[in-house]
Amino acid sequence: MQRNYSKWFVVRYTLLGFAIGISILVVTLFVQAFSYKVAFTLSGISEVHRKFPIFFVLDILPILLAVVAYYGSKVVSIAQFESSEFLEKEQSHQRKLYRFVEKLRSGEIDTDYNPDETDVLGKAIVNLRDTLKKSKEEEELRRKEDEQRRWMAEGLAMFGEILRSEKDNIEELTYLIISNLVKYINANQGGFYLLDDNDPGNKFFSISACYAYERRKYVEGKINWGEGLIGSCALEGETTILKKIPDSYLKITSGLGMATPGFLILVPLKVNDEVHGVIEIASFKPLEKFQIEFAEKVAESIASTISSVKISIRTTRLLSESQEQTDAFRMQEEQLRQNMEELQATQEEAARQADKFITFTNSVNHTLIRAEYDVNGVLIYANTKFLHKLEYTSNSEVEGKHISMFINKKDRLWFEEIWDSLAKGGHHFEGDMKNVTRTGKDLWTIATYTCMRNPSGGVEKILFLAIDTTEQKSQSLDYEGQIEALNRSSIKAEFSPTGDIIDVNDKFYQTFGWSIAEAKTRNVFDLVSDADRKIIERIWDDVTHGIPFEGQIRMHTKSGEEKWYRGTYTAVNDMYGEVAKVVFIAHDITREKIMEMETKEHTEQLRRQEEMLRHNEVELSRKLREAKEELKTQFKEIEKFKIRAEKTLEGFLDAIISTDQDGVVEFYNAAAEELFGVSRDNIMGQNIRVLFPSDASEKDEFLAAYLDPDKSAIVGQRREVNITTHSGEEIPVLMLISEAKVGRELTYTAFIQNISVDLF
Repeated sequence: MQRNYSKWFVVRYTLLGFAIGISILVVTLFVQAFSYKVAFTLSGISEVHRKFPIFFVLDILPILLAVVAYYGSKVVSIAQFESSEFLEKEQSHQRKLYRFVEKLRSGEIDTDYNPDETDVLGKAIVNLRDTLKKSKEEEELRRKEDEQRRWMAEGLAMFGEILRSEKDNIEELTYLIISNLVKYINANQGGFYLLDDNDPGNKFFSISACYAYERRKYVEGKINWGEGLIGSCALEGETTILKKIPDSYLKITSGLGMATPGFLILVPLKVNDEVHGVIEIASFKPLEKFQIEFAEKVAESIASTISSVKISIRTTRLLSESQEQTDAFRMQEEQLRQNMEELQATQEEAARQADKFITFTNSVNHTLIRAEYDVNGVLIYANTKFLHKLEYTSNSEVEGKHISMFINKKDRLWFEEIWDSLAKGGHHFEGDMKNVTRTGKDLWTIATYTCMRNPSGGVEKILFLAIDTTEQKSQSLDYEGQIEALNRSSIKAEFSPTGDIIDVNDKFYQTFGWSIAEAKTRNVFDLVSDADRKIIERIWDDVTHGIPFEGQIRMHTKSGEEKWYRGTYTAVNDMYGEVAKVVFIAHDITREKIMEMETKEHTEQLRRQEEMLRHNEVELSRKLREAKEELKTQFKEIEKFKIRAEKTLEGFLDAIISTDQDGVVEFYNAAAEELFGVSRDNIMGQNIRVLFPSDASEKDEFLAAYLDPDKSAIVGQRREVNITTHSGEEIPVLMLISEAKVGRELTYTAFIQNISVDLF
C-alpha cells in the first residue's frame, strides 16, 4: 500500500545529510593536510589519500549520509502524515459526537448516529438516547392517562351539574344531555330514547331528543320493547358497540350531504337493574375505550336522575288529578295537608337534630371513628368504633388491608385522586364520605383525612377521623324526596329583551313579595343590589347575544331581604332568530349558602386543630429523641459494667458457667475450660447439656433440675456432684447455682469447685 509523505521534507533533509557529509569530509581532509603540512589543493588532497587510504572510504560519507537522511526523513514524514490523518479523523469524530450530544441536549432525541465497533463513548450516548426516547414515550403515556382521567372527572362534574339544574322539563333535560355528550366525546350524532312503561304490557321507547352536527333535530319515532338495536340493548342491559353499520340504518346529515357513520354505540340507562331508556351515539370515527367508559358512567347518573324525574312526574300527575277531584276527595286533601304539616315538623326536627349533631361533633369529648394508613393506603391501626361501624370483629381482619377495601368501586376514581394528593403531602380532605362495610352496606360519614408528618416534613402516615351520619343521611334523603315529590316548584319569570318583567309565577310572588301587577312595573336590574348591578348587566348582555347563563345569583326581595338563588337565564328566539324574551328559572339556595359559610368556619376550626396536633407531634418527637439518647447512655454504662464483671469472673480459680433460661451458655471462664477440658469456642452458644453425660439427669436430682429448662434449678445450695471431663475422667466437685432475673429474662450462674484438688 502506498503511504503518503512530504517530498519536500525528504529532499530537504537528504540534501542536509549530503551537506553534512561533505562538511565532515572537507574538515577531515583539511585537518590532515594541516597536520602533515600539505597544501590544501587537489595535489595535496591526493597526497593525503595516498598516505591514508582510509580517506577513499570517507569519500562516500556524503552519499551514505544522504541515503540515511533520505530514508530517515521519509519514515518521519510518513509518521507525521499518519498522525495528522488520525488526529483529523478523531477531530471529525469528536465534532460529529458533539453535534449529536448537542441535539440530544436540545431535545432532538430522534437524531440518528451510527457509532463504529470501537466507539465505546458513541455507543454509550446512543444507549442514553434510546433510554431518553423510552422515558419520553413512557412520560407521554402517563400524561395521556392523566389527561383522560382529568377529562372524565371534568365531564362527570359537568353532567352532574346539568342533571341537578334541569329537572322540570324532561325534553329540555334530555336534549341538554345528548347534545353535550355528543360534543364532549367528539361524536357526530346522538339520540335519547326514553322508556314508556305506563302500560306494563305495552312498553315502548320514544325518542325524546336528537342531536347532530351542532344543531337540534326533532325525530318522532316509536320502538317496541326488545325490537331493533334499541330494544335489544335495553333487553340485554349491556352496552352495544357496532363498527359495521348497514347503509339503511342511520345517516348523518351535514352541510356536505349525508353519510353512513362508521361507529355506533348504544348505552342502556340502567339503575338498580331497571332500564329507563337508551342513548344512541354515532360517529364517523371509532370512539376510544375511555370515551366509552365515560358514556357508561354518565348513563348511570342519567338513569338515576330519570328515575327520580319519573317519580316526580308521576307524583305531579297524581296531585293534578287530586286537585281536579277536590269535592270528591276533600277529606283526603285535609289529611294530605295534615301529613304535610307533620312532614314539615319532622323536617324541622331533623334540622334541629342536625344542628345538635354538628355541635356534638365540635365537642372535645365526642366519639370518633379513627384509623391510620401508611402513604400506600395500607391500614396500620383502627379503633373499636371503626371495627364496629364497618362490621368487623378484630383488628386482624383489617390491619394490613388496602383502603380500597372500604371504598365503593364507583367512588374509587375520584377518591384515588384525593389519596394521591394526600400521599404527596397535599392539603387535608374533609367532607361527606361513603364507606362500604364487610357485608356491603353503605356507611355515610363526615370524614377528615389529615397528613401526619415526621420531623423532616415528610408524610409518615394519614389519619382518618369520621362521624357516622348514615342514619341522618338516610332520613335527609327520605325527607327531601317526599318534600320534592309533594311540593315541587320553581321560581319563574319572563323578561323582555330590555329587561322589563313580562310575567311571573306564584312562587316568584311568594319569594319576592311582589304581586304580578307590581312585578310588571319592575326591571331585571331592580332585583339586585347596586353592588351586583354590573354583574347582572354583563350576564344580561351575554344572554341577549345567545349565550345562556347558569349559576348562583344574589337578589333582594320587596322587603330588602337578601337571598341566594341558583338559576338560569335563557333567551327565547322568534321565527326570525331574534330574541323575543328571556326566561328566568331559579331555586332558592339561601340555606345551602349559609351552610357553605358554616362549613368554611368548621374547616378553619379543623385546620387550627390540625396545627395544634402537628405542634404536639413535634414536641413528642423531641421528647422521644431525648429518651433515646438517655437510653443509649444507660446502655453504654450497663455494657461497661458487664465487661468489668466478666473480666472479674474470668480471673476466678473456680469454674464459672452462665446460661440463659433455655440452658444456652453465655459465659465460660478459663477455669471451666481447664476443668472440663472443652475450649470456650466449642461451648459458647451451645446448650449446657453438652458438658454432661446423657444419663447425668437420671443419676442426680440436682443436675436434673439444672439441665432441664422446664424445671426450676435448685439455687443457693452447695451440692457435691460428679462430672465427667472431655477425656472421660470422673471428678467430684462442689457446685453452687445462683439465679438472676432482669425483666422477663432469667440467667443461671454455676460456681464449680474441684474438691479432688483440695484433698491433696
